[in-house]
Amino acid sequence: MTTTLRPTEPLQRAADGTRSRRYQVCVNSRPVGAVHLGTSPVFGDSAARILSLRIDEPDRRRGRATVAALAAEEVARGWGCRMIEVSLPADAEAALHLARALGYVLRARGMRKRLGDTPAPLPAGSRARPMTPAEFETWRVHETEEYARTWIAQGVSGADAHAKARRDHETLLPRGADTENMLFSVLEQEGTRVGVLWLARYAELARVYDVEVDAAHRGRGHGRALMLLAEQQTIGAGLRALGLNVFAGNTPAERLYDSLGFRTTRFSFAKPLL
Repeated sequence: MTTTLRPTEPLQRAADGTRSRRYQVCVNSRPVGAVHLGTSPVFGDSAARILSLRIDEPDRRRGRATVAALAAEEVARGWGCRMIEVSLPADAEAALHLARALGYVLRARGMRKRLGDTPAPLPAGSRARPMTPAEFETWRVHETEEYARTWIAQGVSGADAHAKARRDHETLLPRGADTENMLFSVLEQEGTRVGVLWLARYAELARVYDVEVDAAHRGRGHGRALMLLAEQQTIGAGLRALGLNVFAGNTPAERLYDSLGFRTTRFSFAKPLL
């Protein structure tokens, strides 16, 4: 039997420049499912995304999804993409197994924690204060570079990684430190600066975008204190959920978030298209 992809619409162009197209998954010309393939709004035409892949129930467990995913990769190569991405819910066991079997590599985890009404106190001697304007400018240069380096470590080209870092910061911080609903804090221990926190407040949850302990003060529990500060600020804003992303390979951060009760909600994978 031959499994193929049959387009069901013309190639679509979105306002942000991304391309997408929907396909039927067919076995000997018989429709058995659907694939929606697009390009990345972050990395443009260099990266494709499997937006959705569905095989109808009577045809599952016969390898149809595997062949459909491989066919989607061929389409992406034809578009000139050098990488393909997929984001999957943490409870999508079959899809997670398929992604790993096809050589997709874990890039990041999305995590979330439900909070109560009363935050835990900071450790003795710890105190938080707002970041000063001068500190913010120094931090922004440093954080942008570190963010780009993290993407490079995930296999993204240097040019694409730095472009993403600049674009993300321009999008999230159009007014810099004065951007609405953004909090930038410095954590001090007995009067000495030990780390920084960037927290964003949204309608239903807060999100940690950056938490970093200064190099000279690592390994002393200040990362946990910064996360407790994030919980305090979230509850203080009337929110009861805190979210974040953690890149694969950042073992200390993963262990910290797990120990604090964060639970994985999504996995992000990527695969180079050789």
